[in-house]
Amino acid sequence: MSQSHTELPWLPQAPDDFRQLCKALDASDPNVGNAVQQLATHRLSSAQARSLGKSIKRLQNADVALAPLSPLKLSILPGGTFDMVIETLPAAAARSGIELSVCAAPAEQVEQSAYNPQSDAIAFSPDVTLIAVDHRWLGLDRPSLDPAVSNAKIDSAYDRLRDIVRAISDSTGAPAIVCSLPTPPLPLFGNFDGRVAGTVRQMIVEFNARLHDFCTETGSILFEVAMIAEAIGTGQWFDYRMYHMYKLPFASEAIPLYCDKLGQLLGAFRGKARKCLVLDLDNTCWGGVIGDDGLASIKIGPGSAEGESFLAIQQLALDLKARGIILAVSSKNEDSNARQPFLEHPDMLLRENDIAVFQANWQDKPSNIEAIAETLNIGLDALVFLDDNAAERAQVRAALPVVAVPELPGDPSLFPALLASAGYFEALSFSQEDQQRVESYKAEAKRAEIRTKSRDLGDYLGSLEMQISFAPFSALGRPRIAQLVNKSNQFNLTTRRYSEKEIEQFENGRADFTLQVRLSDKFSDFGMIGVIIAHETDSKNAWEIDVWLMSCRVLGRRVEEAMLAQMVASAQENGVTTLIGCYIPTAKNAMVSEHYIKLGFDFAEEQADGTQLFRFNVPAFEAGDLPFSFAIADPEGILE
Repeated sequence: MSQSHTELPWLPQAPDDFRQLCKALDASDPNVGNAVQQLATHRLSSAQARSLGKSIKRLQNADVALAPLSPLKLSILPGGTFDMVIETLPAAAARSGIELSVCAAPAEQVEQSAYNPQSDAIAFSPDVTLIAVDHRWLGLDRPSLDPAVSNAKIDSAYDRLRDIVRAISDSTGAPAIVCSLPTPPLPLFGNFDGRVAGTVRQMIVEFNARLHDFCTETGSILFEVAMIAEAIGTGQWFDYRMYHMYKLPFASEAIPLYCDKLGQLLGAFRGKARKCLVLDLDNTCWGGVIGDDGLASIKIGPGSAEGESFLAIQQLALDLKARGIILAVSSKNEDSNARQPFLEHPDMLLRENDIAVFQANWQDKPSNIEAIAETLNIGLDALVFLDDNAAERAQVRAALPVVAVPELPGDPSLFPALLASAGYFEALSFSQEDQQRVESYKAEAKRAEIRTKSRDLGDYLGSLEMQISFAPFSALGRPRIAQLVNKSNQFNLTTRRYSEKEIEQFENGRADFTLQVRLSDKFSDFGMIGVIIAHETDSKNAWEIDVWLMSCRVLGRRVEEAMLAQMVASAQENGVTTLIGCYIPTAKNAMVSEHYIKLGFDFAEEQADGTQLFRFNVPAFEAGDLPFSFAIADPEGILE
């Protein structure tokens, strides 16, 4: 890229009056949260980010709801001076859909804060805690060429971090974010450095290799700081002068990038990562204009730098599709012209069946993008729009500010690196359901066609040939259960979050009732789409529902009725006569405010914090006819 990653070149330039716009954010404006997020989507200097951060703090102090931003409390335990990061981070988090509140421990007081339940960082009751330490803090900054000594140092660093994470988990019940370690560009043996046990490079390599298992063991989240340093070069990342003077752990120029990537990680933690890449075609997926130049004259394929550049864009799109990102097209073109390269050009990598929704017409891009979201039944905030045309990008940003629209340079060879570097598709996990997501959403488009032809809802649901499966929590289902619990926002009655480690504890008896639900129909297998966790109350004959969530992909299919019937059947087997439903209103889950009433629960009370409780009489339940066949599930919850 012509610009350094530290400049965040995928973001549009901030307006000249940015600070005035921050100061003008009005607490009385019901759309102020949208305004905050829109300001955050610009390329901000540290000073501009601090200005927006101050405005966010002002609005929070006034108890203003900043929807659609999702509130998140972050504690930071820094191994060095972190003030500039703390000031910059709220603006970067808002860019990823997060209303961030931060509490930071004093510099270099990591263990003192982690082991003290009364410390500010622990008493803050964070949703997640960042342990911001590097190789120096962990004692891996000096070579130890005796293998026994170097192994002991690695073990000591690992144990030190593990114990801190355990202390945080015990005190807060929340997960920790742990950081991979960048390698300083100070080789002791030159090119041979990586082959000698006990060099700083080799110790860091071994420590980083252990972090994946560490995160699985402790339920922690890995923040790839080493990857950020590699992106800009470790020679630029490490600023030794500033470290020795002020204990800054990395160069101040890297702070916007560091905060941007941390903000994306927090967004993914709250289920805010993007799901769909919407592609323009002319001069984005191939060179030239198909309607004017014709099939033979567009530039695509090997043999020229320009043609290979567009192939690289298509290859990245296919790679994203392979990991579960939906591909769509929005092009100002005649439909037949736009589809022709996908069907006939021998050098095209993308084919028509790779595209879940194909919108080629002469309508404006915002309207087409809205149609894509509606067809796929996903939010506009799940979309990324890639278009070489600056005017089209500006129009979409103005009309649909929650859609991510990266800036693109004039050279198409830079498009793939810029899109990948922007980090819109951040992931905390990767499951079989993620890989199947693309086919699932393509099938959703086919279902939309059937809906228009069906006489009524019952006729439509019956035509889908749905098969549903129930099972208690299991080891194989655990990653997907944790993913749903931590990503689902809309059809989520309490939005309580639990780590994989906590999910495992529910499997082993911490919850009295657990349910994972899977659904398929004649078009596709949705995989796991629903979760319930319930606990026995003090009265022994009642279960209180801690978590009830569903994927929005299956709304309107009567899945919630089937889940209730399964829960009632289990309650009857266990002598439970009452179910207590809990609804905690949030900015995103208003759609389920009547969930329990619709299922036949009676309203019981509203607590002081706004939590609403509902009661269901189990013996009075009468099962109705449901449009499913019920599949058998094995003990691990996998359909046979």
